[in-house]
Amino acid sequence: MKNNANQWRVFKRLMSYLKNYKWLTALALTLLLLTTVVRSAIPLVASYFIDNFLTNMDQTAMMILVGYYLMYVLQTIIQYLGNLFFARVSYSIVRDIRRDAFANMEKLGMSYFDKTPAGSIVSRITNDTESISDMFSGILSSFISAIFIFTVTLLTMLRLNAVLTGWVALFLPFIFILVNIYRKKSVAVIAKTRSLLSDINSKLSESIEGIRIIQAFSQEERLKAEFEAINKEHVEYANRSMALDSLFLRPALSLLKLLAYAILMAYFGFRGMELGISAGLMYAFIQYVNRLFDPLIEVTQNFSVLQTSMVSAGRVFDLIDETAYEPSQENSGAEIEEGNIEFKNVSFSYDGKNQILDNISFKVNKGETIAFVGHTGSGKSSIINVFMRFYEFQSGQVLLDGVDIRNYSQEQLRKNIGLVLQDPFLYHGTVKSNIKMYQDISDEDVQAAAEFVDADQFIQKLPDKYDSPVAERGSSFSTGQRQLLAFARTVASQPKVLILDEATANIDSETEQIVQNSLAKMRKGRTTIAIAHRLSTIQDANCIYVLDKGRIIESGNHEELLALGGTYHKMYQLQAGMMEN
Repeated sequence: MKNNANQWRVFKRLMSYLKNYKWLTALALTLLLLTTVVRSAIPLVASYFIDNFLTNMDQTAMMILVGYYLMYVLQTIIQYLGNLFFARVSYSIVRDIRRDAFANMEKLGMSYFDKTPAGSIVSRITNDTESISDMFSGILSSFISAIFIFTVTLLTMLRLNAVLTGWVALFLPFIFILVNIYRKKSVAVIAKTRSLLSDINSKLSESIEGIRIIQAFSQEERLKAEFEAINKEHVEYANRSMALDSLFLRPALSLLKLLAYAILMAYFGFRGMELGISAGLMYAFIQYVNRLFDPLIEVTQNFSVLQTSMVSAGRVFDLIDETAYEPSQENSGAEIEEGNIEFKNVSFSYDGKNQILDNISFKVNKGETIAFVGHTGSGKSSIINVFMRFYEFQSGQVLLDGVDIRNYSQEQLRKNIGLVLQDPFLYHGTVKSNIKMYQDISDEDVQAAAEFVDADQFIQKLPDKYDSPVAERGSSFSTGQRQLLAFARTVASQPKVLILDEATANIDSETEQIVQNSLAKMRKGRTTIAIAHRLSTIQDANCIYVLDKGRIIESGNHEELLALGGTYHKMYQLQAGMMEN
């Protein structure tokens, strides 16, 4: 019962998307109804011709015969137009659903993406919405057409011969019983099939993104085995679904239609002469039995696709309804003027159980640079995640220019905080579009930003300079060049606060000096928070904080921390020793 209620809710929600296309839908339905009327009239015309003109061909008979075939042509044209309009409605609705799903996905916080594979999200917005399209463009029109044809045909048969119609109607309950049994048995199988298809997409996406690591560690065979295991299970469930289709749909219903034919033939044979049933009526009834059963067979044949569409729609609506949004902002109208930052006893946990930051407090003013160092898992990146409002902290206070960070609008934060990551992400497009990031920035400002961070030197050597194409993730550029483009992107927006998350960790020693010079210019006059792996890159910081298990255990400038002879001193000696070796 719960499954039925859930499917009904999904169906009603899908139907709600029709309201934006009510006139186009109404036109498509009208054409379907006209198709049904013409289709139902054809056997009556044939019956009349057989009874009155089959052995007496004259001009009137020829006109009826021509009209009979013209009705087939008319039916084809109207049916084509009806299907065409339904297809337009279908693709428009799928566009709307994809838009809603993508729009909600863009608002979701990092916590959602931490636990949801990218391939699964892609599968919902592409494969699952395409399945919904199948329902609207083919199945829905098929269902409505079947209802029209079934109703009109049954009423016509009752008017022709109520007794004979009653005998044929005895088979209808069996059809509905078969469909109901199929629906109950197929839901779980189809849901599992769609879920496994999503797993295939996830594994495929993961393998493509990590292909270098896979090949570097010779993991090809393991990945092939894992992919094949999911692929094999998907085939098994697809075969189960096909087995259900083969048993409960066309074969079973075709058998019922043959039995109905048998009753018809027996009735005509035993009582046809007695009741004075004409050859035309016999022909019409045989045609109407076809028209009565064929739509039902077509509908049940498409029932598996409908079930798949409903399951797919449920998965898409789950994404649309997901509420794990990024932390909310009050938008008090406050504006960031200086960029002074203060953390007051901030504690944070990703899962609400394991403490990642424990009573963190520090302060940094405009023009100053502070740095965080520590071993992996010490909480360095978590400080950035909290400050960037990617995650909500549990206790304490984060102040920006003396104002609680929650009171700034999201737009104000993103405009005034520049983030440079360890692995810079470049979009498919051009060098110019990657620096602009579709902001209202002039071409002159783009070039000025590139010159400021020393990226203009290599850009000018490109074939099309700033209009040179950028491949996906910037794979045609070196790591250093990608980082310089990321610097230019950040500088172009003129942020007041600069966040450097191990921005030089992947840079080779030859490029490091260029990047360091660029960083020095970027930091000037800006509040800067740096997370550093190489201690040599943050020796000029105003204050360095050493983290361990989410707590600040040491703080001071480079010389002060060395003099302490503690954790920082050990880290520095270790790195210095590695450099010497």
